[in-house]
Amino acid sequence: MEEARHKKTQPHPNAITIASVDASGKPSARVVLIKDLSLKEGYIVFHTHYGSRKSLEFVGNPWAAGVVHWDHLSRQIRFEGLITKSPDEESDAYFATRDWRSQLNAWASEQSQPISDYKQLLDRANKQAKKMNLPKLDSTGSDKDFSVQRPPFWGGFRMWFCSIEFWTAGSARFHERILYKRSLKKGDNDDPAAGLWRYQRLQP
Repeated sequence: MEEARHKKTQPHPNAITIASVDASGKPSARVVLIKDLSLKEGYIVFHTHYGSRKSLEFVGNPWAAGVVHWDHLSRQIRFEGLITKSPDEESDAYFATRDWRSQLNAWASEQSQPISDYKQLLDRANKQAKKMNLPKLDSTGSDKDFSVQRPPFWGGFRMWFCSIEFWTAGSARFHERILYKRSLKKGDNDDPAAGLWRYQRLQP
């Protein structure tokens, strides 16, 4: 990820496609941005609306899969793991770093819900801005710091890895694949209980 960021080969080197499954077994996938990575514990953090489609699917089935692909580096990493909510303080800390317009969007948008047109969304945002003593979205005034509290229905998720597969492209399709796996189950607290990592090579 650092190499992709340094080479500037793609706009969002921290983009990951996350797949979830609903109660009927139907999968859905979308791209989110990795905002934190714990190498020691083995999880990533991303943020979203807790009423969104993926969030509701995580409640019904907390197991998910993800893939990061850096085409220009000829590398890919596949993940499988358990989804848990981030601690409130972690979500608060990230939310505080966002631009106030992005903070306003978190309050105004009912993510994944239908809307008649784009203007309705902007109108909702401007009404919310008025309630919170914020300027309108199209304001040309100074973007001074505004204190916007994180809404309780928006925050982070942690994806704890039970499987990580590293893929590197090789000539004549002799790709290199290394799979790491560990046991993972829900713990007594918010953090799952994890076993030791083991690895094996896979054929391309």
